[in-house]
Amino acid sequence: MQPLRRPEPRPHERRRSEPVSAAGPRVALRPGASGPALPRRTALQIPVIAHRGASEDVPEHTLAAYEAALLQGADGLECDVRLTADMQLVCVHDRRVNRTSNGRGVVSTLELAQLRQLDFGSWKQPASESESEYAEYPDLRREGAHRVLTLERLLELVVDHPRPVQMAIETKHPTRYAGLVEEHLVALLDRFGLAHPRLGETSPVRVMSFSAMSVRRIRRLAPSLETVLLLDRVPLRLRDGSLPRGVRIAGPGIHILRTHPEYVERLHSMGNRVHVWTVDQATDIDLCVELGVDAIISNRPKAVLARLGRDGTAHPAAARPGAAGLNAESPESFRFP
Repeated sequence: MQPLRRPEPRPHERRRSEPVSAAGPRVALRPGASGPALPRRTALQIPVIAHRGASEDVPEHTLAAYEAALLQGADGLECDVRLTADMQLVCVHDRRVNRTSNGRGVVSTLELAQLRQLDFGSWKQPASESESEYAEYPDLRREGAHRVLTLERLLELVVDHPRPVQMAIETKHPTRYAGLVEEHLVALLDRFGLAHPRLGETSPVRVMSFSAMSVRRIRRLAPSLETVLLLDRVPLRLRDGSLPRGVRIAGPGIHILRTHPEYVERLHSMGNRVHVWTVDQATDIDLCVELGVDAIISNRPKAVLARLGRDGTAHPAAARPGAAGLNAESPESFRFP
């Protein structure tokens, strides 16, 4: 991504971008901005979102993985959703079940009853039983904890939890069911009262996708839901920090920030937030702290919380902004505390 300098707005553009506030003087907004510039967050203010649950230690997208993440103290849970042949939303990342189960086949061609016959946990064995979450929380091995997880069951876990939990739901595209994914998703969220929050309230759920079309569908079906445009690369038109209309959160991969750390400041200057995936290495966590991102999505929520000082044992490199690069610890030596 080549650095770009946005041209100064023309006089008539500048006047339109400076709305009059009844509470005070005019607030100058950059053309295309969604709101005033946002400040950087400190390490203790950055929410940690468990990517597919605590998936470093427990098989991804299983109920056990999400229960482990909540036990570790994660602020939120991230999941991918796909539609089955009988129109049920299940938490599976891949188009096929081959990698994460003992079965074979395409998710969209299998019914939920067929998926429930598969084992989604035995493929992943912990490196050391004594270091795994199973040793501390043996109940994670109970019957059914490693079967296919429906989004409905995951939402039940979230709404029943004693503390507030954020939800980041990613719609997977392309798929044979196209817009039916978003329609079924909003309908399910509506059953839990999460799709259309009352005036003055916000839903703990946000919907993410690499597909701009999917994001637009969500904005049409549930305008009050927050949406995240995931980015594996930054298109030329968005390199100034702007986002498509109605989207206020960018979801860049950590590889983008390693190469172009200035992109976070560009997004913040446009009033947009930054949720970064997938942040597992110590040096990447420190970089996110230095840049003041708005959320960290990680396979290792326990390790990230420790690095941020959220477990009561603040790490010197994570305890203050601007500390990236001061850590001599290699990614390979960065383990759960």
